[in-house]
Amino acid sequence: MNKSTFGELPAVTIRAADGAQATVTLYGGHLFAWQTSDGQERLFCSRDSALDGSRAIRGGVPVIFPQFGARGTGMRHGFARVATWQLESTGDADGAAWAQFILHHTDLPDAIAATWPWAFTLRLRVAVQGQSLELNLSVHNTGEQAFPFSAALHSYFAIDQLSEARIGGLQRVRYSDETPQDALQAEELLQFADKLDRIYYQLPGALHLQSGSHTLRLEQQGFTDAVVWNPGAQDAAALPDLADDEYQRFICIEPALIQPDLLAAGAEWSGRQHLAFI
Repeated sequence: MNKSTFGELPAVTIRAADGAQATVTLYGGHLFAWQTSDGQERLFCSRDSALDGSRAIRGGVPVIFPQFGARGTGMRHGFARVATWQLESTGDADGAAWAQFILHHTDLPDAIAATWPWAFTLRLRVAVQGQSLELNLSVHNTGEQAFPFSAALHSYFAIDQLSEARIGGLQRVRYSDETPQDALQAEELLQFADKLDRIYYQLPGALHLQSGSHTLRLEQQGFTDAVVWNPGAQDAAALPDLADDEYQRFICIEPALIQPDLLAAGAEWSGRQHLAFI
């Protein structure tokens, strides 16, 4: 484990014995880089992203908590991705290197704390080895009142070319998008022509992202849903922290708990994502 920086942001780099590594900024508990043991970068991060703590990082894996998007009265996508986390512990086991990051409600700036009256502890554990990465997010209600929350890991995966990418594992899964009615996906493989923004509910099993000669297997537990997103050309041009051509180079596949869960006083929820190139 080495301390480093990403732009102006303090960061921690985790390195496995086989050369695989991952780097996380304390700002947002944000995983922004993941290199497999062959040295290839597997995550996308925009070259126009702010790296000074003034706004959330565009790319990598933002932590979404306690609300998804604008589905609530609080900050869009919640405050976890713009709060300052702490490094809690590091280690290695069976060849995998890991680090665990923590965020308490007492760490929130006053302006955010005023909008969130409940006590909590978030933990994010990042483990890397070979061709795989595992992320574990836990939410602990440390207060005396139940609170509602949603959560997601807003993962941006680097791809060769958007039009050539395919996602498998979503056939016959119910989804919602910008149209009024939910639908079932008919296609065996999801393809991208331009903008796509869908929430898939109750995933039955693993997903596969095919890009060029690479296939990434995505497994999740605890997270019941998945969000698949790419802004397309028009929306990308409207985003100030994304270069106009960069939408061609990533797909977001996010393990998510979309419908707010009610977490009882003293209870804990956890969600896991395991990623592996096969």
